[in-house]
Formats: sequence, C-alpha cells, structure tokens
Amino acid sequence: MLLAHDPDDVRAAEEPLLAAGAPLMDRAAFALAVRTAHVLRAARGRVAGAHVVLLVGAGNNGGDALHAGARLARRGVRVTALLAAPRVHAGGLAALEAAHGRVVRVDDPAPADAVPADAAPDAAAPDDVVPERASGEPPVPPDVTALLASADVVLDGLLGIGARGGGVRGVGGALVAALADVRSAAGRPLVVAVDVPSGIGVADGTAAGAVVHADLTVTFGAAKPGLLLPPAAATAGAVETVDIGLTLPARPAVARLETSDAADLWPVPGGTAQKYSRGVLGVVAGSAAYPGAAVLSVSGALGAGVGMVRYVGDAGPQVLTAHPEVVVGEGRVQAWVLGSGVAPDDDAQRDRVRTALAHAVEHGEPAVVDAGALDLLPERVPPHVVLTPHAGELATLLRARGDDVDRTDVEAAPLAHARRAHELTGATVLLKGGVTVVVGPHGTVYAQADAPAWLATAGAGDVLGGVLGAALAGRAADVPADPTLPAALAALAALVHGRAAHEANPGGPVAASDVARAVPAVVRALVDA
Repeated sequence: MLLAHDPDDVRAAEEPLLAAGAPLMDRAAFALAVRTAHVLRAARGRVAGAHVVLLVGAGNNGGDALHAGARLARRGVRVTALLAAPRVHAGGLAALEAAHGRVVRVDDPAPADAVPADAAPDAAAPDDVVPERASGEPPVPPDVTALLASADVVLDGLLGIGARGGGVRGVGGALVAALADVRSAAGRPLVVAVDVPSGIGVADGTAAGAVVHADLTVTFGAAKPGLLLPPAAATAGAVETVDIGLTLPARPAVARLETSDAADLWPVPGGTAQKYSRGVLGVVAGSAAYPGAAVLSVSGALGAGVGMVRYVGDAGPQVLTAHPEVVVGEGRVQAWVLGSGVAPDDDAQRDRVRTALAHAVEHGEPAVVDAGALDLLPERVPPHVVLTPHAGELATLLRARGDDVDRTDVEAAPLAHARRAHELTGATVLLKGGVTVVVGPHGTVYAQADAPAWLATAGAGDVLGGVLGAALAGRAADVPADPTLPAALAALAALVHGRAAHEANPGGPVAASDVARAVPAVVRALVDA
C-alpha cells in the first residue's frame, strides 16, 4: 500500500531528527542526485556532459536541489542554478559554487518579510515565499529561456510542503511558464520535482495557477497527499519515495491500494463455500428503456465472483438472455447495487430502489448507490452505503443539500467535495474520475489511479458498481465490525475495474462489456499474487 502523510505530520517527524543533528538534507540530496543520474543515463546514455538546470526557491527544497546539483557537478554534469529568490539555502549555494556550478539570479528584491532579520546565516525563507516580479518586466529574460531549452533535466526546487497551493507566483511563476513553453515547443527537458511539484496543493491535491508538470517526483520520507490526489497527481509523473528515517503516524492522510493488498481484502471462497456464503447480491438497476445498465451491472458482479445475483426490475428478460444463472425476483440478499440506468420518470423502478435502500439501511446490508438512485438517498445513511457519483452527479447531490457548487468546482477540488458529501450524508463516497477518490469514516481516504483514459466510456460505471457490489456481498459479514471496510473495498473495486480495462485492450479503446469480461482474469491474478 502506498501511503501519503499530511505535511504537518512530516514536519513533526522531522523535528526531533533535525534537533539531534540528523543530516536529512544530505540524505535527500544524495537520493535526488542518484535518481537524476539514472534519468540522465536513460535519456542520453551517460551522465557526464549533461546539462542540468535547477529552479531554486527560498526554502529547503531549493537547498535539496542545490546540494544535489553540487553532487552532479562533481560527476561531470554542467549545472546551472536559476535563483528565483534573493536569499536561498546558504549551505547548498556554497556547495554548488565549490563544485563549479553556475549561478544565475533571476529574482527581484525580496519582500520585507521574506526572511526574518534575525534568521540564522544558513536559514532559508519559508518555502511558500516567492518574491513578486515588478510590473512591466518581461516574464523571463531570453537568456534564461535559452538555458531551460538547453537542459537535459530540470530539477524543480521552487516550493515545498509549506506551500499552500494556488500555483507559483512572481519570479518562480514566470520560470514555470517559461519551462512549460519550452517543453511544449521542444518536448524537452525532462523535469524532476524535488519532493513535490511546485504550485500544487500539497495537502489537498488542487492544481490551480502556474504548476510544474514533472516526469518524476522524488519525494522524501513519505509521499504527500497531493502526489496521489487529483488533479495534482497528474502533475507528479512517476513518484519515488526515499526513506530518510522518519517515523510517521500509523494512519496516513491518503492511501493507494496496490497488488499486494488485494489478496487480503478480496472475498476468496474456502473449501466449504456455497453460493449463499459467497454472497448474494441484489441488483435494482436498468429498466425496459435502459436494459444495458442492468446487464452491465450484473456482468461486473458475476465476473468478480459473487455467489449469486438476484435481479429486480423490468430488464429481467435481457439480463437472463445475457446471464441465465441470474435469479429474477425478490429474495434474501447480503448487499445491493442500486440505481444504474434508472430513469427519473421510471416511477416503478424508483420505488423498488427506494424500498431496497430503506431495507439496506435498516438491516445493515451494504449498498452501492449510483446514478438514478442518488437523489433517493435519505438525509443520513451509515457508511456501509457507498455512493458512486461522477463529478456532475456529486455536484447535483451537494446542491440538493444546500451547497452552491457545479461540476467544475468538484473537478478542481475532488477530495474537498467528496469529504463534504461524506459529512452531509454519512455515506462512504467513491468519486469516479481519472483518479478515483474514496472517502470513508474516521478520515479514511483512498486515491486509485489504475484506469486508462480509455475507460471513460458509457457503461463503465455500471460494471464498477457490479464489481463493488460483489466485493461488498462477499465481505458483508465483516462490515459491521469495521465501518472503514466499505471504503477499502470501494478502492479495491476501482483497482480491479481499472486493471480490467488495461487487460481488455492494453493501450487501446475498450467498451464496458469488454471490461466486464476481463474482470475474472484480473481478480485471479490479484488473489494469486
């Protein structure tokens, strides 16, 4: 499991080590230099003779970049540091100059409060301080742009975990814009972010304003939430975590399930299993007008290995044609999938959804609530009810509860709005997207990035609902003892769903039915890993 920790927890873990004189910056800079050398070797065959440009801000991330640059310079790399602040980490600057690195100042005079007057000689300014560029000046001098264009790799050390998001401003923002223009025109240089891409919301994953887009982020001590959460996760590139000796809280701010986590979570039948013990899933989805949603939901559930499906609704003939093993009609179930393909004017099917949802809440049966069932949600539900909206549906749900938001608001800050939905309803919330965000009780947050962009296709959410319903039905007996389990199973379903899309047609387009057919092979591989 990949764990991301809140910036405040990372700082708290660093403090006793720094007080004891632990060389945290040296450890970080060494790892950064080694990884940058690997990138150079992969890109150009060798390290010596390469050109690396450092974007250096006032904080410790700038110090990390300077010290790493000094190590690279001693290996024959031509290193140029672009200083975006009038005062940077003194020790790092001295190390780079001693290694014959080049220093170019592109900063303006600092704000009066950028560095305390009584700061220690080696102290850096807070890493969210970027001097403002005087109005009327060109964004970046042409010679600086030329340096960026000539680089093989740029190390981004402008801002660190003290930054509050909203993009890089001032001189640093001008450098970020120039770098983006150079990369757009030439497809290079490669960018390695130091700890986090500058400008992102480190704690919440927002990515507004001027933000560095990295090919690789080398992060220290622990991943930070913004490296896993959308939309900022898209700016991080590959993420590599370097152990620098921190002791962090057991509970992360954000988690991402990986292959090794699946076998422990997935409901695998034992030797005495029978269809009822493996989980019976009730599906109230689709309609005579939209039977495909019912078929796809059932397909996802059966592919995921549920013991039995009971289908309730008007699409019974189509479901039976596709899956004759399904039982049509009401009966005892362990979990539900509700709402996919249920039209607003289908009063009969909406009544069935309403009845099933009330039963699930009253009797502690896990339920997946999607699409046409979201507006039937009671004011408060337990966390074993899992909502699976996309951004537009989540915005509609929040507006119905008094929040003035639209789809673009949700897409700009997915974690904040998924949390808000959890707070208002009590439900576990799975917010679908390129990175799926799951929010559950007790601060539980998952962020899964397993799906290709090709999975954004009609019916894919119906298959996801079926996969999740199967997982909930198979683990229904465990849910009462652990209210966070539905969130973990929701993240696991997103993992399976995303990998099934890759399995269906690696690197190419997929249809929802292709994804459903690929689910059994993905589950088999995960539980056997």
